[in-house]
Amino acid sequence: MARTDQPIAPLALDCADTTVTQEMTRWLSHLRAERRLSPKTLEAYSRDVRQCLAFLAEHWGARVTLAAFSALEASDVRAFMAMRRADEIGGRSLMRALAGLRSFGRFLEREGKGKVGALSAIRAPKIAKSLPKPIHVEAARRFADADERAGEERETWILVRDAAVMALLYGSGLRISEALGLKRRDVPKPGEGDVLVVTGKGNKTRMVPVLQNVLQLIADYAAICPHQLSPTGPMFVGARGGPLSPRIIQLTMERLRGALGLPDSATPHALRHSFATHLLSRGGDLRAIQELLGHASLSTTQIYTGIDSERLLEVYRSAHPRG
Repeated sequence: MARTDQPIAPLALDCADTTVTQEMTRWLSHLRAERRLSPKTLEAYSRDVRQCLAFLAEHWGARVTLAAFSALEASDVRAFMAMRRADEIGGRSLMRALAGLRSFGRFLEREGKGKVGALSAIRAPKIAKSLPKPIHVEAARRFADADERAGEERETWILVRDAAVMALLYGSGLRISEALGLKRRDVPKPGEGDVLVVTGKGNKTRMVPVLQNVLQLIADYAAICPHQLSPTGPMFVGARGGPLSPRIIQLTMERLRGALGLPDSATPHALRHSFATHLLSRGGDLRAIQELLGHASLSTTQIYTGIDSERLLEVYRSAHPRG
């Protein structure tokens, strides 16, 4: 690993004069020493700014000077972004390129070397939100079956615990942090209740239904757990009795998805995606699913379930009391 106390080697660019390259070197050294950015991020920022300078030199027909860069216009930045888009660069890479340019611009301004106002006038590129990939119903059920891992050299109570957690993620659509944040007193015994009160993002609480067979799986785990589960302590504990780490469930799913022939997208969060998608595919009310997931915005639920706007309106209109 490169030492962060060593100075960054001076840059030499055909597209820009020394007034620019000297400031770039100082900027990158500042980011490494004071902002503690990783070598990969530094290299990406440096590459993005170099590409912009090369474009500007060709665009203007002259080497870029510090004075010229400070006088950058919004149309110049848009032309650079358009060129990058033409190279089929994705939205995230364009956003990072703009972030790097803005960082360099802010550095120049703080150092009294010019104000590149055009960079602030450019809107960040939109990033297409990738749709989650739901797990097939049968595969989701197999994740919640402790017998699927019968060949593993692990204590039975751990296999049953993991199956109960995954059943909860799929059966109630919880985030893994919500499931592992449950206290023993929060979980009713089978036949004594069918609702959980969970604490989600922003410390907001919501009520979610829980299936009796899921409660039975949790009860089976609690009955054979070698550690005492106090009412105010965590429902799910690790091998030594402390709070269960989300990483343990992630690793469990990694092993299981290999055995089940599932892709890398089959993660604990994918069980939550699957809960929403499978409910909707069976005619579930979108507003109700929004409440169950704890989404503040219906548009988030739309993205989550991967349905288009037309289908969204169709479901909404059919479910709305005034429709």
